[in-house]
Amino acid sequence: MGRLVDNKQNQLNKDEMLNMIRHGANQVFASKDSAITDEDIDTILMKGEAKLTLYSSRRLSNRQLFYVLQTEEMKQKLAGMGESTLRNFTLDAPGTDSVYQFEGEDYREKQKILGIGNWIEPPKRERKANYAVDAYFREALRVSEPKAPKAPRPPKQPIVQDFQFFPPRLFELLDQEIYYFRKTVGYKVPKNPELGSDASRIQKEEQRKIDDAQPLTEDEVIEKEKLLTQGFTNWTKRDFNQFIKANEKYGRDDIDNIAKDVEGKTPDEVMQYSSVFWERCHELQDIDRIMAQIDRGEAKIQRRASIKKALDAKMARYRAPFHQLRIAYGTNKGKNYTEEEDRFLVCMLHKLGFDKENVYEELRAAVRNAPQFRFDWFIKSRTAMELQRRCNTLITLIERENQELEEKERAEKKKRGPRGNPGGGGIPNIGAGPGGGSKGSQKRKNENIPTPDMKAARKKKKGDK
Repeated sequence: MGRLVDNKQNQLNKDEMLNMIRHGANQVFASKDSAITDEDIDTILMKGEAKLTLYSSRRLSNRQLFYVLQTEEMKQKLAGMGESTLRNFTLDAPGTDSVYQFEGEDYREKQKILGIGNWIEPPKRERKANYAVDAYFREALRVSEPKAPKAPRPPKQPIVQDFQFFPPRLFELLDQEIYYFRKTVGYKVPKNPELGSDASRIQKEEQRKIDDAQPLTEDEVIEKEKLLTQGFTNWTKRDFNQFIKANEKYGRDDIDNIAKDVEGKTPDEVMQYSSVFWERCHELQDIDRIMAQIDRGEAKIQRRASIKKALDAKMARYRAPFHQLRIAYGTNKGKNYTEEEDRFLVCMLHKLGFDKENVYEELRAAVRNAPQFRFDWFIKSRTAMELQRRCNTLITLIERENQELEEKERAEKKKRGPRGNPGGGGIPNIGAGPGGGSKGSQKRKNENIPTPDMKAARKKKKGDK
């Protein structure tokens, strides 16, 4: 490539020569003394000769020539550096200024003078303390007014629970004992602001009970000890909770199953406790919550019984329900389940027992094992919860169908009712005689009785034949 280049085009012209001379002359005129010495002139001439040599030998442009000269100058400086120069981190020859000196100022000494006095410390990271939600809201909702201290109680008073159903007289004696103890310690009833306008009245009544309290007599102490043995002392809070849950599960009348769920108690003990519970349940503090819990359980039991009755009525209409059963969908047919799948779900649910525990898990297993669904991935992939939702929908349709059939039967009975039965079940006719018929019907009956002339005519006809 180099041989094909025209040498005439790469020759130096006058302007390029002037630029080369001016490049060195500018450095000379920019000196502080503004006096040109022989050394300056020699330096300029040496640089000019070096540039001419490089330019003519390598055919470089001005920019390329500048970079080459800078590189050569740096190489010469690095070649003249000794081990001490590298250790002190200086780029010039020994005896010259180091990199810490700039514009006549030694920044190494300046750093020693400043030290760490002007050190700017970075901000510390603020960590958020973890807090419990309950504690936070308890603190946020705290009332400014302090709560009233608890009223003192006798140190050796027996622990009596309301679900143990001790005689009411025992609570009267215990209250009397408590009031007298507060009187001896000089307790004053504080005013409770939560009671509103009745706070002052209630405060006075409680204080009057304390002021008028008297100690128990010997007979009352003996009576108290006797009454402490008359409650259900062997019933704990755990036994009581099991009794309530069993009533919710089986209903208040199913004592046998309730006794099975209360551990450590015989059926007679549970029956005795149940009779007292339903007589005195109003004495419990949280009776509203307990009764609501039992009522919810009994409502579920009644609902299961009604569903079982509806399924029994539906199955009784068909000789082969697995093949003949039809469901009145109406507008609730849906697009996912087929009628064959719904028929199998209803029939198998009735067969397994609707009120059975884990019945939908067994229904799911029956669906997977059914041969007619061996290629039906949709029904086989349904979970127990999804099958339960579908069965609930089908049960609703069946109950609606049963209700419509019952209303239709009642309407038909109502239509047949006024016609009456042969025994006089209908509306009696006016003017009926002792035989129970009317005069018109008696007349028609008499007309049908044959007379002697009619008998003779019949015999004559038979003889002619």
